[in-house]
Order: sequence, then C-alpha cells, then structure tokens
Amino acid sequence: MPKANQNPLAKRGLSSNTVLTALVLVVAVVVIGGVLLFKDGDSGAAKGDVPPEVLRPPESHTLTEVQDSKVTVVEFLDYQCPACAQYYRNITKQIEQDYADRITFVVRNFPLDMHPLAKPAARAAEAAGMQGKFNEMYHALFDNYQSWAVDESGQTSSDLQRAQSQFDAFAEQIGLDLDQFHNDMDSQAVRQRIEKDQADGGEAGVDSTPTLFVNGSKFEPSAQSYQEVDKQLRSELDEALDS
Repeated sequence: MPKANQNPLAKRGLSSNTVLTALVLVVAVVVIGGVLLFKDGDSGAAKGDVPPEVLRPPESHTLTEVQDSKVTVVEFLDYQCPACAQYYRNITKQIEQDYADRITFVVRNFPLDMHPLAKPAARAAEAAGMQGKFNEMYHALFDNYQSWAVDESGQTSSDLQRAQSQFDAFAEQIGLDLDQFHNDMDSQAVRQRIEKDQADGGEAGVDSTPTLFVNGSKFEPSAQSYQEVDKQLRSELDEALDS
C-alpha cells in the first residue's frame, strides 16, 4: 500500500515484523471512523503483477465467480482486524453485491499475530467451507464482528471461549453440522489451508490487512476516506471491465 508520506488510510493491521520495524521508524497513525489505522513503506515484493497461481490457487474461496471474467479481485484479510471490518462495512460488502455478475472476488486468509482471535476465526470460516458454507460464515463473522472480536471496552478481544461460542452460534444459524464443524476447525487440512494462504500472501508482498489485488496488481488507494477509497476501487474495476 502507499508509502509513509502518502495516504493515512492505507495501512491497517500489520504483521509482527512490521510492528517491530515501526519501533524504529516513524509510523503514521490516524483514527478514521473510530478505527486505528497504520501505514508503513512498501514491502518491495509486489511492485508489479503477481502470478495468478500465487493469488488464486485451486480451490480458493470465491464470494462471486464469473466464468471467463475479465476482472478478478483477491483480498487477503484478517477477520479480527478492525480495518478489515471497516472495509467490509464500507466497501467490499457492497462491491460484492454490485459487481456479483461481473467480477470474480477471491478471499484469502492472512491472520496477524497481533490479533489473538484471527486464526480461530479463519479456522471457523475454513471449517464452514468444508461443508460448503464458507460465504455464509465469512458474512456472519463480519456482520457480527462486535459480538466476538472486541471486548466490552471496545478493544481487541482475546476471549477465545466467548468467540468460540459465537462461532458455534453462527454455525448453527447457517445450518452446519456442529460436530463436524468442531472437528474441521481442529483439522490439519484447515490449518494447512490457512498456512498456504499466509505463504502466498507473503510471496505476493502482503504485510498488512486488508490487502487487495485487481487482476494481479496491488490496489493502492490514495484517498483520505472509506467513501473515496470505494470510488477509487470501483473506478479501477470499471476501467478493467471496459478494457
């Protein structure tokens, strides 16, 4: 995303390596919509187009899928990342709906160590996917973000028992077999899927969440608000669709 002298909205949740770097470097911080947003310099890894096999390997989860689509959006996200939740509420949820019949929208996992419930949430989404309900769990996690991701004071929660109780409630609401859901959450297959997403994200130059790619190129907004970022993303999508 943009360098430190550019858009204050761009960098959100950071990897542990970036956080350590931030202790040495000056990191810009801005509060937008009540969410603490971070930014740092380019990782240097994703300057150009990222190969499709890195961004979208076989069996990747898609929110929307259009055969022979001219546009593919890939988002690397962390379900407990406050900025991911804000992007969802202000940008990507509506993008998913408005462009449903025109683009393929791929979701990849990139849980960060700074968010203690990010990996359990990713396992919940992947376990739901094992029963064909990934999209439903993805939406449940973000639509009900406050119920599991933050504590009573509004800070990042580390209460795994509370979160798991909510994940179970979501699973029941979307019609999952609860025993299978639990088994899949703890399975090696689910853990390997998440690790694969993280490895691919690292290869693509992802170091914060959310990070989006449009047809292999990292989306790097220069806007100062979510509304303006939404306009920039839609402009890129429309341009790619019309090309």
